[in-house]
Amino acid sequence: MGVNLSGILEPEELEVKDLASRALAVDAHNTIYQFLSIIRQPDGTPLMDRQGNVTSHLSGLLYRNANLIEHGIRPCYVFDGEVHDLKLDTVQQRRERREAAMKEWEAALEEGDMERAYSKATQSTRMTKEVLESSRELLSLMGLPVVQAPMEGEAQAAHMCAQGDVWAVSSQDFDGLLFGAPRLLRNINITGRRKVPGKNIYRSVKVEKLELDKVLESLGLDRRGLVEMCLLIGTDFNAGVAGIGPKRGLSLIRKHGSLEAALEHLGMEMPGHEKVLEIFLSGVGSDDYDLSVGEPDRDGIMEFLCERHDFSPERVSSTVEKLMRGKEELERSSRQKSLDMFF
Repeated sequence: MGVNLSGILEPEELEVKDLASRALAVDAHNTIYQFLSIIRQPDGTPLMDRQGNVTSHLSGLLYRNANLIEHGIRPCYVFDGEVHDLKLDTVQQRRERREAAMKEWEAALEEGDMERAYSKATQSTRMTKEVLESSRELLSLMGLPVVQAPMEGEAQAAHMCAQGDVWAVSSQDFDGLLFGAPRLLRNINITGRRKVPGKNIYRSVKVEKLELDKVLESLGLDRRGLVEMCLLIGTDFNAGVAGIGPKRGLSLIRKHGSLEAALEHLGMEMPGHEKVLEIFLSGVGSDDYDLSVGEPDRDGIMEFLCERHDFSPERVSSTVEKLMRGKEELERSSRQKSLDMFF
C-alpha cells in the first residue's frame, strides 16, 4: 500500500479537534480498506447483514464521518480511476497475499487460535465492486462530496491540495507527498486507544501531520530527490532494489545526488524508471469536481442502512441527527467567516 517512509520522517501530532474548519481530500480506497480491515468480529469475520453482504465499511463511513463533521471537518472522498499498467504487478501481488492470508485465517479458525485468525483476516481484506458502489451511495446520501480521479486517487487529492481547494490529503500511505501534496494527514480514522498487532498491549494513536516543505528540508532533498529515493526503495509502480530501505535509500541519494548516479554506484540498472518518475512528478489530476457539502438525506440513509443492511434504527437515527447538527454548524461557521471578511 504505497511506499513506507515512517522510519525517516518525524510527523507533528494533532488532535482531531485541531482540524476544525479544514477541508480534507480523503483517499477513498485507502480509507474503505482500513474500515474493512479493522471493523471485524473477534474471530476476524467482517460485519455482515442477513443476506451475507459485508457492511464493515458502511459502519466506518457512517460513524467516523459523523464524528469528523461534528468537529467541523469537511471531508471529500477521492476514488481511484483507471489502474496504470505499471501498477498491475503490484495489484497481482496483493491479490496473491490476500489469498494466502485467507487460507491462513481458515486454518487458524480450525485450530481455535482467535488472535492469529483476526490478524490473518485483516490481511485478507478484498475491495469488491459491491463495496465501492455501496460506499459511494452512502457518502452521497450523507451529502459528502465524491470525486472521481482519472487515475490515482492520491494524485488527484494532491492536485486538489496544491490548488488550495482542500487543506490536506488524508491517507495512511505516504504517496501523497510524492505526488506533491503540501500536507498529508495520517491516522484520521484510527485515533484513540488501539491494540498493537500481534501483541497484547495498547497504544494511543493520534493524527499525524506531514508538511512537504518540512519533509524535504529535514531530508535534505528536493521533491525529485524524494521520488528518486522512493524508486530505490520500491513503489506501487516499480519493484525497487532488493535490500534498500528508507535509511539506505536516503543515504544513497544524498551521497550520489541522483537516482542514475546511485544505480551506477550499485552497478545496477532500473529500466523504465523515467516513466515512474513522470507518474509522481506529473501526476494526472482533474479540475472537474464540486466540494460543496450537501444536505444529508435522512430517509435515504435510514432506508439504505436499516432496511437494506440491517443496521440498528436507533443508532443510525442518532448518528444522522449528529450529522445534520454538524452540517448546520458548518453552514453557520461559513456564514460567520464570510461576514467577518466583509467587515
